[in-house]
Amino acid sequence: MALFKRLRTWIHARQLGRQSTELYYVLAEACLIGLVSALTALFLERGIGILGSLRLRLVQDYGVIILPIFGLSLGLFAGWFVEFFSPAAAGSGIPQVKAVLAQFPIPLSLRVVVVKLIGTIFALASGLALGRRGPTVHIGAALAAQLSHWFPTSPQHRHQIIAAGAAAGLAAGFNTPIAGVLFVVEELSRDMSSVTLEIAILASFTGSIVSRLWGSADLNLTQEFFEHSAETLFNPQEIPFYLLLGILAGLLGNSFKYSILKSLEFYRNLNVPMFARVGLAGLVSGSIVAFAPPILLDNAGIRDFFLTGDVGWQEGTLAFVLYFVLTLIAYGSGAPGGLFSPTLVLGAALGYLVGNAAALFSSSAEPSTFALVGMAAFFSAVARVPVTAIVIVFEMTTAFNLVLPLMIGSVAAYFIASTFSQGSLYQRLLEASGIQLSEEATPHDLLSNLTAADVMQRQVDTLVADITLDRALQLFSEMHHEGFPVVEGRKLVGMITVAQTNLAKRRGQSGEATVREIMTPRPIAVDDRATLGNVLYLMERYHLSHLPVTEGSRLIGIITRSDIIRAEANQLSQSISQGDAQPAPSYLVYQTRDPSVGRGRILLPLANPETAPALVQMAAAIAKEQQYELECLCIILVPKHSPPAQTAVRTGRSRRLLRKAQRLVKQWQIPVHCQIRVAHHASQAILETIDERHIDLLLMGWKGITSTPGRIFGSTVDSTIQKAPCDVVLVKLGEGEFAYPNDYHTPSNWIVPIAGGPNVRRAIQLLPAFKLLTRSPKILMCKVFSPDITTPDTVDLEKVTELMEKRLKIRAIALPIRSESVADAIVHLAKTKKCDAILLGASREGLLQQAVRGNIPEAIANGVNCTVILVRSTLD
Repeated sequence: MALFKRLRTWIHARQLGRQSTELYYVLAEACLIGLVSALTALFLERGIGILGSLRLRLVQDYGVIILPIFGLSLGLFAGWFVEFFSPAAAGSGIPQVKAVLAQFPIPLSLRVVVVKLIGTIFALASGLALGRRGPTVHIGAALAAQLSHWFPTSPQHRHQIIAAGAAAGLAAGFNTPIAGVLFVVEELSRDMSSVTLEIAILASFTGSIVSRLWGSADLNLTQEFFEHSAETLFNPQEIPFYLLLGILAGLLGNSFKYSILKSLEFYRNLNVPMFARVGLAGLVSGSIVAFAPPILLDNAGIRDFFLTGDVGWQEGTLAFVLYFVLTLIAYGSGAPGGLFSPTLVLGAALGYLVGNAAALFSSSAEPSTFALVGMAAFFSAVARVPVTAIVIVFEMTTAFNLVLPLMIGSVAAYFIASTFSQGSLYQRLLEASGIQLSEEATPHDLLSNLTAADVMQRQVDTLVADITLDRALQLFSEMHHEGFPVVEGRKLVGMITVAQTNLAKRRGQSGEATVREIMTPRPIAVDDRATLGNVLYLMERYHLSHLPVTEGSRLIGIITRSDIIRAEANQLSQSISQGDAQPAPSYLVYQTRDPSVGRGRILLPLANPETAPALVQMAAAIAKEQQYELECLCIILVPKHSPPAQTAVRTGRSRRLLRKAQRLVKQWQIPVHCQIRVAHHASQAILETIDERHIDLLLMGWKGITSTPGRIFGSTVDSTIQKAPCDVVLVKLGEGEFAYPNDYHTPSNWIVPIAGGPNVRRAIQLLPAFKLLTRSPKILMCKVFSPDITTPDTVDLEKVTELMEKRLKIRAIALPIRSESVADAIVHLAKTKKCDAILLGASREGLLQQAVRGNIPEAIANGVNCTVILVRSTLD
């Protein structure tokens, strides 16, 4: 462990992430990803083979009774292992990778790799009708994500290497390097940038080469079969049968996709732990296989029966139906395992049956050839990646004469499947889990639209390396800069800050010493073509206030944080001016007023009748404690083409919600005002109300996670939290027993992370109000320190804790925590202490969300069941 920490310290000291977009670094990284992904895929294959062979030997020795026993025991273990150690490792893994590449916060780490690897070995060895290729994609992507954590890089480059890891995993699983790249581009990422393709291609080919060197083979067929398939001539008379095969594959592929979703829904409705679901699936699958034809006994070899023709059409039909059902039983349970192999097996079976029918009309028709075409067609219908499907089969067989039949079958299947339903199975799986992805490319992010050249200041004040220390101090005093680039001619040779010069003076450095002697040589700089995402990464990673911009080694500009904010603001204003016309003002259609006797005013937007009571209670508590008035707002949205002031709306539902809020507030004896506004945008109505009613604090409900990539809290809340000039409180209400506001007679535990700044101070000031809704709250004042800090400074934490106890009369405990991740530490503490609420100071910089290490509030809110409250103090 000590050796690992020393290695990590050395990596950070060497700043190995700073050249993360340079060519040699990219190539080395791609090769490493391909190598590790291939070795992991080989380990997965060997592990499944060893346990699977043991299962078959036990069946020979003790009979088919072993099948349900083996399925139950190994299924129970696989389900328990995944559920206990990393639930993110469940299922195929491809939907998770697709979501991560669309910028959704789903875990990809070394823990996921280990759990996925072991869980998949036991799940597949138990006899479940799943495959190992989906897990290899997931494992490859997770390994790449872990590598990006060990060697930190920009968010944009991290997504590129994750895509490369997925490609390497698929290439290693199938020995198909080209298909690995195509699948990433066609289904997962849809990123056609040159860097993404270069990394993915090299990683994919490295993974495939390593896999072949170690003797991994995807099709266990004889050399005679490949020679025969390569010599098979395409007969135009068979085109109708290939079209028929494509049509059947499209229809049955849609049925398969629909059935998978229904199977997942069925298991969810059982409401049992994952280990019980997987164990049940293993038991049922083993029982079915025990009485099924012997062809279903070995999942690894069932496809080869259809490719070699060693099965009759009656047995093949039964095998298709049973394997279809077995796959639904297995995948719906959440067991770690993929759908690549099941779709290829079902496609091979379907193609073999169609090929037998074609052989009755054409003596040249080969059922085995139809089986290969069926594989591509069925996979194309399910995954909606026809090019990948064609290339996978072609690369596995190297039979050029198969290309035209593959194209006919795959395109026909894709067309039929798309006619009846849109989206691939993986996209539908994500939607079933609450993640919405568009088939179209996601909108360009502000950070990727801008480059360093767009942001930098071209007029740069510099120092030459040979001036004296005294002269440098004089220039710092005259120009009020915090730092200067140091140049020789126009070549950047160093960086010097005012802190360095002052420190040199205090250490007795002679005033005649040159800047060259005290400057930082080889400073961190960025190329003028670098994206703003890379710029923000470097500035955040190395805590820089100034970042030189170079062209080669020549200094051409400099970037400060103010430049970034200014550029983003300009970009945002341009996008607004180029888009739709400025929306019409919201229109007030209903209002009630109480006497205005409060010292301030709270605005509470209401929309959901289920969450409204809790939000009203919280807003009323704050109003009572701080002697504020409460303003309740309901918003009715109308289409953009309809002016709010001229659109007829029904206000009955909104009025009922407001009357319910008034009844709840009555016991608090505070003034309450109500209004209903008609608007084009909810954020617009909220901001106009804040301005018109002179609001001091805005309290809003928040779901805890947004389905919109590039947003922190969602479009409405993001816009409001960025522009509202008053205090803002966001509330993600908890679920279950430990959720605030709960039963007043139940003691509660609260977590308040301390990081300094006005937002945390304002959050603490609201604690006496929140105390009104609970009894005897215990506050855990915590601060997260890096494990690298030997002696953490807890003075501030202890002072705040002492102040809490004395002034607010609240029991508080100081709790320093060591962790690499703030979010993980808070989530773990909340679960361990069974906390009711977490109170956070929220970031106000919505446009700079990628400048921080992930969306911490969302990660915390998404990881706990308790209530999460985020506070942003009044904007300056």
